[in-house]
Amino acid sequence: MTVVLGIDTSNYTTSAALYDLKTGELWQKKKLLPVKEGALGLRQSDAVFEHIRALPGILSALFLDFSARISAVGASDRPRGAPDSYMPCFLTGAGTAKSIGAAAGLPVFYCSHQAGHILAALYSAGSMELLSKPFIAFHLSGGTTEGVLVTPAKGGLFDCRVIAKSLDLKAGQAVDRVGAALGLSFPAGSELERLAEGCFQKLSVKASMQGADCSLSGVENRCLAMLERGEPREYVAAYCIASICAALEEMTAAVLERYGNLPLLYAGGVMSNRRIRERLTRRYNGRFADPEFSSDNAAGVALYAAKMLEREEASIAGR
Repeated sequence: MTVVLGIDTSNYTTSAALYDLKTGELWQKKKLLPVKEGALGLRQSDAVFEHIRALPGILSALFLDFSARISAVGASDRPRGAPDSYMPCFLTGAGTAKSIGAAAGLPVFYCSHQAGHILAALYSAGSMELLSKPFIAFHLSGGTTEGVLVTPAKGGLFDCRVIAKSLDLKAGQAVDRVGAALGLSFPAGSELERLAEGCFQKLSVKASMQGADCSLSGVENRCLAMLERGEPREYVAAYCIASICAALEEMTAAVLERYGNLPLLYAGGVMSNRRIRERLTRRYNGRFADPEFSSDNAAGVALYAAKMLEREEASIAGR
């Protein structure tokens, strides 16, 4: 049995996963970091502290019923693949992975949080074969709203080049800010979706675009104005979701026009929304992860380490 451990310490979730290279089975444990009522997130110092507290328990729970020895360790060490991408909370997981690797004499592989999201979505959607060719991935979360061109890479598993983005507010930020105004808990995605189910009014939304890039700050402003006018909470929730979906549809159309009919993958916590998923699937036949693999998780990080271990072993065997 060849099993790989993956660790991800994002700004809101501590997670760890095990992946079996022979069977393709995957096990994971994760925990949302506590956020004070009314707050819209955590300071980095608080996130680091909470990860330090949570990670030992997460790893203990993961290994409780698992006796096999691990063959490699993976960790996300930055938000995105860009050279200047940095966030202190990821150093918690990366440092833990490095310590485990040093103590057990195991190889350690690092990837970006975004790469982990893409791999988790590919795994969940049954689309791992896309790694051998170019495809377009959209990553929408509290910290990122981007479309990237994913291409195979010689030095790593794949490269990501940003081809579409939000010019201001990120999709997850819009969801959480509107959610807070509606009195919902943080993160607000699931509650906002449930509230929107009660809206039966016709919605009229128009995305604000500059080429393939979108602007989402107006979504928050319009939703707050609606609340001040006394519009139903269900309508405001549905409007917020529909506006994000409209922007994503326009971004998708723009990148397909420029790069051709490449496969489409949608990843990140915002992509667990059923309304957005159903609309993008109908219009573009997009591939989506199940909700547990859309929200922050270490599954994709474990997959990354497993693929890199396979490549390393193949290279050694071919010498």
